[in-house]
Amino acid sequence: MRQLLLAFCLLLFTYSVQAQEKTLKFNSSGDFKIIQFTDVHYKQGKAESAVAIELINEVLDAEKPDLVIFTGDVIWAKPVKQGLDEVFAPVIERGIPWAYVFGNHDDEFSMSRQELMDYVVQKPYCLAQAGDESLDGVGNYILEVKDKKNEKLKTLLYLFDSGAYTSIKNLGSYDWMRLSQIQWYTNQSAAYTKNNNGKPYPALAFFHIPLAEYPLMTTAKDAKIIGEKREDECNGKLNSGMFAAMRQAGDVMGTFVGHDHDNDYIGEYYNIYLAYGRYSGGKTVYNNLGKNGCRVIEMKEGKREFTTYIRLLGGEKLYPVEYPKTFSKK
Repeated sequence: MRQLLLAFCLLLFTYSVQAQEKTLKFNSSGDFKIIQFTDVHYKQGKAESAVAIELINEVLDAEKPDLVIFTGDVIWAKPVKQGLDEVFAPVIERGIPWAYVFGNHDDEFSMSRQELMDYVVQKPYCLAQAGDESLDGVGNYILEVKDKKNEKLKTLLYLFDSGAYTSIKNLGSYDWMRLSQIQWYTNQSAAYTKNNNGKPYPALAFFHIPLAEYPLMTTAKDAKIIGEKREDECNGKLNSGMFAAMRQAGDVMGTFVGHDHDNDYIGEYYNIYLAYGRYSGGKTVYNNLGKNGCRVIEMKEGKREFTTYIRLLGGEKLYPVEYPKTFSKK
């Protein structure tokens, strides 16, 4: 009987720890901070990648985030599992919840997207999910952020697999959001809004390849962006309508991507902020912005607003922006 009781207590403790790992909530001050690392392009055992791990450790200790999101292209060579382990280790060691969406390169080194997801979801504090198997891609899922008392839902985080390469000739190189993903998002958003008495929850979206609206925003007649734009956006050439779905749903305040290593800008397009992270890796692939870095995003409980800036290795902070204040029409 005693052994049975001990086994039950151990099971209960394990369940409690796992539940805490998967709970996101605003802190006692009503803040929720997200760190976005993108395009780490990690090569296990290569000196050029040491700066990526240095950045991750430094940022986590300085910023103390509530959530870390890796927006694709984490690895850039075999061995895949060892590389992933080394990139995610600093987050896991600190007990910080984290999430992962795929870029166009993650599954190019002997493991499929499904195999990668099956591997990472077993890791401590990982909130990534394979998502609905009927959807295009692997890793379309939603993270809920509750109030400081961990009782009421306050914020939604949408994470998408933005694909890799198109197989259709004469349509560029890169993929775009598919109709199944857009319909899924539309249905999920509508259901959440209905359950909130018809009021959309404040939401953010994270994925790898930028939407077609990114270049539309930067080339508009009255375009205004904050940050660096040193290369043309490498978005998918077909506009399948994800931005339109987000704008019509009214919940998403900002989208955060990677993919283009020489861009770290943020701007406003029809009341949604379109943002890049900052290239987080070392000299394993092109990067002409200088120091590697990340994007810091902070939300306030119960408010439809957020603040964000770029943080570089060494601690310098660039391009502070507030939603909706910075780009609001006077």
